[in-house]
Amino acid sequence: MAMSNTKNTSDSQPEQESSQSSQKTQKSQESHSSQESRRPRPMEVLREARAQLAELTGMTAESVSSFEQTEDGWALEVEVLELERVPDTMSLMASYQVELDSEGMLTGYRRVRRYERGRSDGRRSGGR
Repeated sequence: MAMSNTKNTSDSQPEQESSQSSQKTQKSQESHSSQESRRPRPMEVLREARAQLAELTGMTAESVSSFEQTEDGWALEVEVLELERVPDTMSLMASYQVELDSEGMLTGYRRVRRYERGRSDGRRSGGR
């Protein structure tokens, strides 16, 4: 009878090892899938982009005028207050093109235009 107990014990060990192995694999897959699904949401990307640009340039990021997802991450155009003047309509604004990676980290930016806050783009509408 002692032999059958030993045999049962040795038979159950591979099952335990197999069970532990499958649990580790499952945890690894769960961890991997949670990392994949943790791509930042658009609002998180917008907030982070504004905060990172403001920290890098020292200027206030006032609004985001364009936002799109790209193959490599995200592309935004951010309106920044470059020089505050009185009256406010004479303040100098700038549009910055901002690029972020897929995790929402800023990878680059550049100023694409400057303008006074009170000025329009100069585009005409209608049939004039």
